[in-house]
Amino acid sequence: MIRLTRLNGAPIVLNSDLIEHIEVTPDTVITLTTGQILRARETAAEVIRRIVEFRRRIYSSGGQPAGPCEEMDDAAAAPVETGELD
Repeated sequence: MIRLTRLNGAPIVLNSDLIEHIEVTPDTVITLTTGQILRARETAAEVIRRIVEFRRRIYSSGGQPAGPCEEMDDAAAAPVETGELD
């Protein structure tokens, strides 16, 4: 997963495995395999750099899952409470 910023400034965490292609028009337009289109503030080169960095971190432990993402903030890293819905 990589962190990006939508054009409106909203942060998003994207599963980079779903990226089909990236266009620069002049915005960075990311098309996912689901057909969804995302426009990001980051350049195409920055998106690619983040994907490569993420994959290096994941695969650097010899196929074993690496530790938590250093980019995650405390709220994102906090355990999710599970409970019954009303």
